[in-house]
Amino acid sequence: MLDWFTSLPVMYQAFFATLFTWGMTALGAALVFTTKNVNMKFLDSMLGFAGGVMIAASFWSLLSPAIEMAEDSPLPSWFPAAAGFLAGGLFLMLLDKIMPHLHPDKPLGQAEGIHPENKKRSTLLVLAITMHNIPEGLAVGVAFGAVAADLPSASLTGAIALAIGIGIQNFPEGLAVSMPLRRDGMSRRKSFFYGQFSGMVEPVAAVIGAVAVVFIQPLLPYALSFAAGAMIFVVAEEVIPGSQENGNTDLASLFLMIGFAVMMILDVSLG
Repeated sequence: MLDWFTSLPVMYQAFFATLFTWGMTALGAALVFTTKNVNMKFLDSMLGFAGGVMIAASFWSLLSPAIEMAEDSPLPSWFPAAAGFLAGGLFLMLLDKIMPHLHPDKPLGQAEGIHPENKKRSTLLVLAITMHNIPEGLAVGVAFGAVAADLPSASLTGAIALAIGIGIQNFPEGLAVSMPLRRDGMSRRKSFFYGQFSGMVEPVAAVIGAVAVVFIQPLLPYALSFAAGAMIFVVAEEVIPGSQENGNTDLASLFLMIGFAVMMILDVSLG
């Protein structure tokens, strides 16, 4: 299986890797078929875990390789990482201001973006998670693109480790969409559909990221750090606050550390 996977063009590698991350989103959303209510301690711990995975992936899989790749450039090695990192955060902040969306734990009256009142609650929930999945798909695509570019700091196992980590943290995201919709009276089938639909953007973003860095290799350090900055913005703006709104602060913080450790182990041992 691994030999078959390594023989594929990079865009197919990125596509199949993010099919896995999409599948994990669908798996989380599928819990709507098996339970009426989700224990909030469980959900908060999973959100904390997701935040830890994303923080660790941002450094070990994205920022650190970006700094290594820039060591031979005429600019200081920290510049591409810093510039791309800040650009990624600013991009997500702008997207957050423009795209109408609703965070799963908020009432409809607190929807954000331009003219959210013109959208259904289900649409706003899906758009919120979809917006957060864009940098995750880009991160996986850029990681596989770096491998295809034969850069010394990039490895196929490291890119696979990143996809595994992103997939693990996608599980609670699918659940975070499907369960509120079910509580609002939507059928289980529709709740699952909208929950898994939020992850469909990842394969698209991954292919775009992989193709872009293969053809424009000098941009690779910026692309890696851009994806890292976008993910950190999501963690700081949504994941960590969302995991602590129900009072389970210690539990969510502990699982954030566990998620960080798991992703660090995956990246170091496989990368």
